[in-house]
Amino acid sequence: MPVKLKNRLIELLVDLPNENYIGSRFDHSGKIVSLKYKDISLSGFELNNSENNITTGKGFYNEFGIDLPLNFNQTPVGDWFHKIGVGLLKKTKKPYFFKNTYEVKPLSFNVEYSRTKIAMACTSSLLMGYAYKFKKEIILTDCGFIINYYLENIGKQDIITNEYVHNFLIFNNQAIGPDYQLNFSFEIKPDLFIETVNPENKVIIGKENIKFNAAPNRDFFFSNLSGHEFVKAHWQLINPKQNLGITETGDFKTNSINLWGVPHVICPELFINLSLKPNEFKEWSRTYTIFKI
Repeated sequence: MPVKLKNRLIELLVDLPNENYIGSRFDHSGKIVSLKYKDISLSGFELNNSENNITTGKGFYNEFGIDLPLNFNQTPVGDWFHKIGVGLLKKTKKPYFFKNTYEVKPLSFNVEYSRTKIAMACTSSLLMGYAYKFKKEIILTDCGFIINYYLENIGKQDIITNEYVHNFLIFNNQAIGPDYQLNFSFEIKPDLFIETVNPENKVIIGKENIKFNAAPNRDFFFSNLSGHEFVKAHWQLINPKQNLGITETGDFKTNSINLWGVPHVICPELFINLSLKPNEFKEWSRTYTIFKI
């Protein structure tokens, strides 16, 4: 059963690390499966009508090392490599691809929770000189929630990776379209996008916002929105028809911001780069705030 965090306005459902999704991509301690504000749902699913699917993303799932997990390149086919927040994965093919399915030896987490907070912690095994301690807290606020992270390098090799939250957002089950607007606090630089997927030309890129001229029927994707410039880690999604908005703000700067979406969810992604030498640690946080327009 998921843990329910609830206060006067906010309700979060958080799956325990060993329950439901136990795949090889998303962090097992980051499984915020749903968010409600005054009983209005603000989150959805990677695949449409996939509420009970335990192999794909939902809500606010996060991931480490989407492009390359820690010791993948040094690992022979048939041996194991680290995926932070997941455990050890068996290398069956190369190159690494986040959508591939890998056999998992999952991490073991210590979990404590109350009505408004859940804390999870683990220590990885030592493999090819790589090992880490990882802690996460998810804490309700009056108008949203905070995710606090702690990652410590307890191995002999440098840890170089990244982390982001794959926000699967939809307001009150209203399909993505002209009533949604995604705002940023920096100038969007489409000439410097690494990848642009906008097959129907229904996604409109503005100077500091992204809108829709019609409801999309197909996937859309844009990477490197800031053109690799380090900017404030922040986005704001509003929907005047629902009279609601939500923001995510990191306590870090980012030079990697992506946007993926489909007709049933829109997913802004703020990446943080992580580089830890042995015995170093890093703490960071993401704050989500829901507000009325």
